[in-house]
Amino acid sequence: MTQPEYEPAPGVILFAYDGSTQAKASIRAAAHELRAGRDAIVVTVWEPLTGPFPAGPAYAGPEVIDSMEKEAVEVAEEGARLARSAGFRATAVSATGTPIWQAIVDCAEHHEADIVVLGSHGRTGIDLALLGSVAAAVARHAGRPVLIVPPA
Repeated sequence: MTQPEYEPAPGVILFAYDGSTQAKASIRAAAHELRAGRDAIVVTVWEPLTGPFPAGPAYAGPEVIDSMEKEAVEVAEEGARLARSAGFRATAVSATGTPIWQAIVDCAEHHEADIVVLGSHGRTGIDLALLGSVAAAVARHAGRPVLIVPPA
């Protein structure tokens, strides 16, 4: 008896991509686990400089903000190229928001993603307490399946 040919599930995969080793590993893992050939959105989220501190936009000027946005677009395009090489039909998107997890969740909702894929940096102890876990917050709030790829 032969097994029926696997058909990729319809729908969009949202990759949260920051250019890190973990983010690259998440795309490779998704290609293996979720089967390539699906549509994918690769989003890089950047946080605007805010707050009453010297590095804020009131002090930095629009050229710094433009530079940050340009860098985010370049990182998202790198991720989309990686996703395409893994077999996905990928589009790069840059988004801004604070906190980052909320921007990822909003992007997943906007693009009606069926699943969100992201790498975990594996922070523990004081780093986790101070910085939090974007992956954990996305998993709590996404309202859809989330594939978190741990660090190697």
